[in-house]
Amino acid sequence: MTSALWLLPAFPLVGALVLMVFGRRLGEPRSGWFAAAMPIASFFVTLTVYFDLLSRHSEDRHQVITLFSWIPVGALHIDVALLADPLSITMALFITGIGSLIHLYAIGYMHGDPKFSKFFLYLNLFVFSMLMLVLGENLLVTFLGWEGVGACSYFLISFWHTRNSAAVAGKKAFVTNRIGDFGVMTAMFLAFSTIGSVSYSSINEAAHTGALAPVTATAIGLLLFVGACGKSAQLPLYLWLPDAMEGPTPVSALIHAATMVTSGVFLMTRMSPVLHASYEWAPMIIACVGAATALYAATIAVAQNDIKKVLAYSTVSQLGYMFLAVGSGAYVAAIFHMVTHAFFKALLFLGSGSVIHGMHHEQDMRRMGALRKLMPVTAITFIIGWLAIAGVPPFAGFWSKDEILLYVYANNRGLYVVGLVTALLTAYYMTRQVIMVFYGEAKWKDHAHDHGAHGDFEPHESPKIMLFPLIVLSVLSVIGGAMQLPFTSKLHFLEHWLAPVVEESEADIHHTWAYENKYVLLVVAVLIAATGIAAALAVYAKKKAKAIEPRVLEQAWFYDAGATKLVGGPGRAAFNAVAWADSHIVDGAVNGTATLVRGIASQVRKSQSGFTRVYAALMAVGAVALLAWFLYRGVA
Repeated sequence: MTSALWLLPAFPLVGALVLMVFGRRLGEPRSGWFAAAMPIASFFVTLTVYFDLLSRHSEDRHQVITLFSWIPVGALHIDVALLADPLSITMALFITGIGSLIHLYAIGYMHGDPKFSKFFLYLNLFVFSMLMLVLGENLLVTFLGWEGVGACSYFLISFWHTRNSAAVAGKKAFVTNRIGDFGVMTAMFLAFSTIGSVSYSSINEAAHTGALAPVTATAIGLLLFVGACGKSAQLPLYLWLPDAMEGPTPVSALIHAATMVTSGVFLMTRMSPVLHASYEWAPMIIACVGAATALYAATIAVAQNDIKKVLAYSTVSQLGYMFLAVGSGAYVAAIFHMVTHAFFKALLFLGSGSVIHGMHHEQDMRRMGALRKLMPVTAITFIIGWLAIAGVPPFAGFWSKDEILLYVYANNRGLYVVGLVTALLTAYYMTRQVIMVFYGEAKWKDHAHDHGAHGDFEPHESPKIMLFPLIVLSVLSVIGGAMQLPFTSKLHFLEHWLAPVVEESEADIHHTWAYENKYVLLVVAVLIAATGIAAALAVYAKKKAKAIEPRVLEQAWFYDAGATKLVGGPGRAAFNAVAWADSHIVDGAVNGTATLVRGIASQVRKSQSGFTRVYAALMAVGAVALLAWFLYRGVA
């Protein structure tokens, strides 16, 4: 069935093309159902490919399907080829699976929107681009999908572009990602100039055999990490992601949970042999940036009041956890947390969208409260997502987060402490969110007039088409950890599955204190989560302590505001100076040269009168001059 791999991206591409031509004619809701059918079809194809690979020996789980020759230019020969291996199929499974649920959810959420069919066109195009990114056999095909999801994220984030904030957020995401893309392009150029190929197998084989020098491997790895920082929202390029909340909530779930923001983690894992062959300080840089991002975003999330902003900064923080794992050599743990995060974060975002839908587009948590009775299904599923991300056993997030902390402890005790503090803050701010939204006083009653309800405003549960994805994701958030349990190696299903991809690069911690005492660290993780939850309950539920929400955290440490002032002040002046230099100095030199040549030509042109007698006279003068020259040379 691996020969049918091309159908995976083909279905959403066909969906996007059909909606581009017939979307308005199909109308609502038929265009939505048609769009949802495309990733669903891709999901079932992915399942068949998965079982096909699973039936093979581990060394045979690497199949390349070449579609056509793309760039046959001299030594550069690049095919549009797809790679089916455990990593790409793992990514494709949750991209198509969770993407399908988000499509179904969006049918209800986008009801009545005048651009209903166009929204689903963008969703299908996004899924196609994401599948090309993860299935690409070489860096250039991956980069095609990489740029595709960047463009689609711009369309989706600024979908309601009549709102200035949405238009600005879309532009910020587009520009910030272009900075990261510079790193990916430069890494491609360096790889080709070094080994003459941009194929993953060629690059990783060169790294494995030592044909790739450590300095070159370090340069390629860190350049790709620059791209990963842009796409996966790591410091200092994270600032586009919180603003991406301006898009419709299904977009937030699709971008922040299962797909686009995990691209950087995927790319680092795909190139793990290169990181393994690099200098030791290169992975440490990745781990430190991940730890710093995780802690930084967690501190901000504790003071946010927008229900989606809390989840946005939570996503940045959890992505930092994944990069902390990558830098610690825990590639399986990084993918494990990526998958479980896709389950519970998609659940939380879609749950927040259900709350916003029921609250008539209200997003301020200070105007909510006591919604659990009016929105019971949303409340129960959201609480499951909260327990999963807070690290409460036996929910999925606990197992994946604990495995990351295990590897980090074995690699660097200081970063382990940062990871623990981040875990505590995560449990704290997520508990805070649940209390403010679903418990406490019904503060929405005091703001009924803000919704034009004149006192009769009452939140309501979402339609069934929106609740079905919540129920499915809540189940996955409970049982998802079963794919990689720590008790015995026989339960390491994900590790055995991914072994052909990461086995040579995975850190070996079996003989360390951390591994021999992993249950002690497991208990520590449980106590940390319990402490964070208890602290939030004491502050927000029982009111035993005053909430600490300083403005510096509410304003994200003023980093975004500082970047805005820098770009809008000295940055704008510098850009204007460069534009002036380009137009007056560079263009001036070119135009001045052209003017000079034109002036000389105009004078020379005067000698071309067209009269035969003038030309004959000039020839005679020339002949006499030549004769005089030869006579002079002869005498001399």
